[in-house]
Amino acid sequence: MLNLVFFDSDVRPHLLPLTYSRPVGDLRCGILTIREKWEHHLGVSGSFLTDDSLRELYPVEQGEHNLLINGAVLPTPALAEQVRQLVPGEAFQQNGLLVATCLNGDALEALIEGDEFDNIEAFELEGEPVRHLTRPADIFTFNGEEIRRDFALLIEGRTSATPSTSNTFIGDQSNLFLEEGVTMEACTLNLTTGPVYIGHDAVVLEGCLLRGPISVGEGAALKMGAKVYSNTTIGPKCKVGGEVNNVVFHSNSNKGHDGFLGNAVIGQWCNIGADTNASNLKNDYGEVRVWDYVSERFAKTGLQFHGLVMGDHSKLAINCMMNTGTVVGFSANVFGEGFPRTFIPSFSWGGAGGFRTYRLDKALATAERVMARRERQLSDEDRDLFARVFDASEKYRPE
Repeated sequence: MLNLVFFDSDVRPHLLPLTYSRPVGDLRCGILTIREKWEHHLGVSGSFLTDDSLRELYPVEQGEHNLLINGAVLPTPALAEQVRQLVPGEAFQQNGLLVATCLNGDALEALIEGDEFDNIEAFELEGEPVRHLTRPADIFTFNGEEIRRDFALLIEGRTSATPSTSNTFIGDQSNLFLEEGVTMEACTLNLTTGPVYIGHDAVVLEGCLLRGPISVGEGAALKMGAKVYSNTTIGPKCKVGGEVNNVVFHSNSNKGHDGFLGNAVIGQWCNIGADTNASNLKNDYGEVRVWDYVSERFAKTGLQFHGLVMGDHSKLAINCMMNTGTVVGFSANVFGEGFPRTFIPSFSWGGAGGFRTYRLDKALATAERVMARRERQLSDEDRDLFARVFDASEKYRPE
């Protein structure tokens, strides 16, 4: 039986702060996470071979016929079919990027233990370039096309639930798919620009304006009058209001009130307060530079539009103003008037007036309360992860 494993390549540190708390393959781009995309294509569930700091939360499963896939690679039907044909001892690469390999049980065990194993015969993939994540900005850059791909994957052979006649639809309703349990009344959806997918038990309150491609995840809620522009993903159990444009919310995060986000990536268990705004365009319309964890300096992005990147468990209070290209780490708490700096390290507490260290015990207590509101418990493994990220990010915080 095929055993599917997603491995983190050397791109993982380039995807911080999002990968402090998840393997690369657990990132969401489009409707689904990368792991979920491959699982749909291959018809089998997978596990992760990831950084040591994450292995308690994401243990790897082993088998005798192991298909290892680069967790940063976004699949297509054609690519999935090629990868499925690999046999132990073979691999696919493209322009130096290892896309996938197949290992027997002994070879996978040796890989996990850091030991040597038999040589692998690598074949060069022909055809269109393999799309893969190299930085957080790729998540929102690729998101519109990934929504389209995931939409086609998820609706094949299925019929949408029937929407209420109180809604207004512009364009072909074949571009709309509602899972069972969706509540949506008196909203306007423009389907000419791309598909709109709304997951199980999602709630879209009155007056919302949606312009596809858009995904609203299972149990998510759009607040009254929300304006959701193209290429946006609202992850499972997120609550979103105000104005968002080309934003990816992972899951269990809230931006429930007025305020703007654009060209942004928001992790899990985040909260963005009322009337908080995050710029995605510089006043001089120039290229945006953002913090790079590998070079440990600000780096050019080649992008004119780049908004907020926010790690898991971080919070922005009401009326915060975030500059273009701000990167907020894991479990930071930002508040106060003025524009804080554009790199806010993990476990930072403060704002434009300065930051101090957010004590680990205080951060854990907040996370415990936040997760309990969604009937989730902060596990011992979660607590260990917080401690490891606290230590790993210490060098970025002021003395």
